[in-house]
Amino acid sequence: MLKKILFFLLAAGIFCFPSSIFAENILKTGGKSQPMTINGDTVEYSADAQDVTASGNVEIISGDSKLTCQKITVNMQTKVGEATGRVRLEDGKGIIEGEKIIYNFQNKTGTIIDAQFRANPFFGRARTVDRESENEFVAHYGYFTTCSFDRPHYRIGSKQINVMPKQLIQTKDDCLYIGPFPVAQISRFNKMFDKPVMHVSVLPGKRKDWGPFLLSEWTYNINNYLDGRFYMDYRDNLGLAEGLGLNYLNTPVGSGDFKYYYTNESSRNYSDTSTIDFKTTYQRYLLRLRQKWDIDNQTNLVTQFYKIGDDKRKFVDQTSSFLQEYFYREFEKDAQPPSYALFHHSFPYSSIDILLDKRVNHWFSSVDKLPEVKYTLSSLQVGSTPFYFENKTTFDTFNKKLTFPPDDDITVSRLDAVNKLSLPMKVAFLWVNPFVQDEQTVYDKGVNDATLLIRTVFSSGVDVSTKFYHVFDVKNDFLGMELNGLRHVITPTVGYAYNHSPTIPASNLYQIDGVDALTSSNRATLELSNKLQTKRQGISIDLVDFLVTTSYAFQPQFVSGNKTGGSFQDVLFKLKLLPYAWMRMEGDVTYQHSGVTSAENFNKFSLANYDLDFDFGAGYSFGIGQRYQRKGQNQVTGSFKWQINPKWKVSVYQRYNLKPFISTGVEVPQSSLEQEYVITRNLHCWDVELSFNTKRYDGSSIFLIFRLKAFPENEFGYNQSYAKPKSGSVKPGIIN
Repeated sequence: MLKKILFFLLAAGIFCFPSSIFAENILKTGGKSQPMTINGDTVEYSADAQDVTASGNVEIISGDSKLTCQKITVNMQTKVGEATGRVRLEDGKGIIEGEKIIYNFQNKTGTIIDAQFRANPFFGRARTVDRESENEFVAHYGYFTTCSFDRPHYRIGSKQINVMPKQLIQTKDDCLYIGPFPVAQISRFNKMFDKPVMHVSVLPGKRKDWGPFLLSEWTYNINNYLDGRFYMDYRDNLGLAEGLGLNYLNTPVGSGDFKYYYTNESSRNYSDTSTIDFKTTYQRYLLRLRQKWDIDNQTNLVTQFYKIGDDKRKFVDQTSSFLQEYFYREFEKDAQPPSYALFHHSFPYSSIDILLDKRVNHWFSSVDKLPEVKYTLSSLQVGSTPFYFENKTTFDTFNKKLTFPPDDDITVSRLDAVNKLSLPMKVAFLWVNPFVQDEQTVYDKGVNDATLLIRTVFSSGVDVSTKFYHVFDVKNDFLGMELNGLRHVITPTVGYAYNHSPTIPASNLYQIDGVDALTSSNRATLELSNKLQTKRQGISIDLVDFLVTTSYAFQPQFVSGNKTGGSFQDVLFKLKLLPYAWMRMEGDVTYQHSGVTSAENFNKFSLANYDLDFDFGAGYSFGIGQRYQRKGQNQVTGSFKWQINPKWKVSVYQRYNLKPFISTGVEVPQSSLEQEYVITRNLHCWDVELSFNTKRYDGSSIFLIFRLKAFPENEFGYNQSYAKPKSGSVKPGIIN
């Protein structure tokens, strides 16, 4: 009788069990079958209504989504459910919690009432949250923050918050709260997770040439493709300066950045006011544009434009540099930045580059290239033969412009073709690569506009290398170095190259670059590499890496009484040590065996550099380095970082000059050149950093930085930094 009752209940499709019973159905999503499981203390299923009702510790799993609540009813045809009681919806995109949710398990959309949400690294609350799709939800009348506390340190309240987890967050009509207090109205907030959000930086300080100063920068993410910047700076001796900038990303014409900075500089700090052209103010400005456009996978276009206007240079001091005085870090990287456009296209085995390089600022010494066309064929096997051929052909129209003497410009056109044939092979235990090379160069004119024939330079040589190694079965903890076997690798390399005398001597050519300066040479290069390797945690580690390189010049010659050929040239030693995971040392030394550059350093060590770093983990690190130049500078740098406790961290940096030396005509005495002290306080979701920096020739600065932990690149506080990409490249997204 009991079996008949159970069969009748099963046939009717009605279940009611008081324990955690499993019910399963198959979802059809995008043509794929996806199971949905429902667990609860009580689960009821009605075949007529095709509803499943579960209560008590309910858990529903569908794909990578999991919903928990106290009670839920799900229609198994529409896949729509209504859940109540401590509702929590979780998947790989984030977590939403609330008192009630209406949710479609098939397309993963729904609405949750009185909701809390978390989409790493954001936390928030809202009256309602609508999940528009698997990758987007919208919160209405709520707030978001990166602080995980129930009462966050800060939050941004908004009428509507659009979130695409791990991609972007957008809001409008916002108010910034610090604790319970509103502090600022914000028209909109737009944050792409892979880009900096807005930051405000202010830098106060004092410098000898500026006097007291205050530099400020406001950066704001305008939309998904555009960032804006505004500068407002005051220097007591120079006056007010302002500027603006834009960063644009992934537009139809590529990515890049624009900057304009202007000042009507005061002349009250100038010592000489007797000049005829003396004025009370001088206009000075910087206009810069950098861009990279990836047209397709094989083609790109890179452009850079630098225009500097400088009335001070024109009327007061012809040696002054606006870039040096206002943007010293950019000046350090390139004192005379070029303006150019570079087009590149790659073929299957070769490439072509077209460069237009034009001087924009007339006081720069430069070589205009209008144009330079370069075709490069990489090393390519010649049919089925063992030979390899490579070619580089370059056409240039040069206009070499000098600042002194101002009228001594050089204009010349040149076609240069280099053809190289090589035969790489293995002879016994040696890798051998003999080659012959022919360079043909055509000039439209020579020195004094003389008519020239084709210049030919024949070269030949050979590269030989091999490798020896021996493995030592050593497994111990000698001096705590974790030695799991030792392998000693020795790699000697010898190269020989002979250049025949060019058919046209260099003295008959305008000297533009190294191509025009070619002369006969007969030289061998020697290199010896020694490595001692072991394994730590299955990874190969170079305990010791020692490299020695030098060259030997044949055909003895004498320059100014100094022997420059027929002997070994300068010897370079490089050493890297990694005895422990927490200790690293790198250094290099130059032994000057040639007396061409400086006879007083002949047969002496002329340069030496080293860096020694200790990283003890748990917030402790120490580093020391030295830069030594014979008859020149000798500076020591040191840094120390200490995590005192989870709340406090300090760091110190010092740069000290050990002996006086002359730099740009000024004697630098034995003294401290730079000091920096930093204290950092952990404020849960923020780090507050206070630093003091003083430089001997630039004065002192105080930095106060509030850094959001979730986005360490974003700063509200005191800071200023500049970055410049290498010539021919643009780093999108870097704001400076």
